Amino acid sequence: MHLPGYYSSGQFARMAGVSVRTIRFYDKQNILKPSYVSPSGARFYTGSDLARLQQILLFKYLGFSLDDIREMTIGDTDYHFLKNSLNLQKRLVQDRIEQMQLVESAIEDTVNALEQERQVDWSQMLELIHLTGMEKSLKTQYQSATNISARIRLHRDYSSNACGWFPWIFDQCRIRDGLQVLELGCGDGTLWKENISRLPAQIHILLSDISEGMLRDARRSLGQEDPRFSFQVFGCEKIPCADRSFDRVIANHVLFYCEDLPAVFSEVRRVLGEDGLFLCSTYGSRHMQEISDLVRRFDSRIVLSAEKLYDRFGLENGRALLSPYFSDVQLLRYEDSIELDRAEPLIEYILSCHGNQNQYLLDRYKDFRGFVEKQTARGFHITKDAGVFLCRV
Repeated sequence: MHLPGYYSSGQFARMAGVSVRTIRFYDKQNILKPSYVSPSGARFYTGSDLARLQQILLFKYLGFSLDDIREMTIGDTDYHFLKNSLNLQKRLVQDRIEQMQLVESAIEDTVNALEQERQVDWSQMLELIHLTGMEKSLKTQYQSATNISARIRLHRDYSSNACGWFPWIFDQCRIRDGLQVLELGCGDGTLWKENISRLPAQIHILLSDISEGMLRDARRSLGQEDPRFSFQVFGCEKIPCADRSFDRVIANHVLFYCEDLPAVFSEVRRVLGEDGLFLCSTYGSRHMQEISDLVRRFDSRIVLSAEKLYDRFGLENGRALLSPYFSDVQLLRYEDSIELDRAEPLIEYILSCHGNQNQYLLDRYKDFRGFVEKQTARGFHITKDAGVFLCRV
């Protein structure tokens, strides 16, 4: 049977320089489906399928997993999604290079020890094993960082408030020369990157996060040599710093992830100086509600977040939670909304969420994309319900 513009599995495999078995494998993995299947079950492919296969083979060479490739090839026109995935892999490659340099150094040290002392430093060898096992954890951390960046971009590029969230938060910090500042859960350091020109020369800022990957991003973003910044891995519940050592403590959209808020508040109060200020931002129950409504109209099973984080610490209950630990608690609301008429940034945001959306969207991606395009064609309004509590001891 001859179909103009279509190639059999064998012809297609020869054109791509792979085996028919590889083509069948990608079909079974739902990564590359044939454009046409005959009544007898014969599979046929087109030139566009070949371009897609070449993309898959390239991503495989670059080290992406099959799950990564499946998500990355859901829409070739979504260059934001593709660019972010490639940037993620680039950072992993950079870390892999650094990691391999450490491995090389550890091997050289072990060889030298054998030559000089004729015995193995087993603790050093154990460190080598840990280094080579870092790959999965690094990828998880960077995937989280990439998702956060997708959410930041939607707010940065399409918010109606011209000031912007991070400059506004910076204004509330009342930064001046000589301050000692701690940021809890700093992420990739966006708060400081966006306000770097406004920082005084004589200031010290300790950036902390539970994710080494996040801190690595922050170091690269802010510059390794800037003496105003230091970086340390720790969580909010136990701050390894002396009493009254900071003039400002900042927790920007972090507290609703904490399991033990009383412990966090006690620690913040302990490390905060007598005239210090604790700034903790969060959002309310109306925040971004239109996005949840949108995806549930497409598929009622989708939940973008397994938890209503504002129930743990939000604008509605934050003052009551903070008041037992701080004598003065003020709430400042950030007046804003998101207005957009393009589908791509909204889809990117949705796919970055913590919920079950990818389980239901990736196999129906073209339908979902068409649905979002229709919803945003005449403009799409998203409510933003966010603010910051200013707390004094």
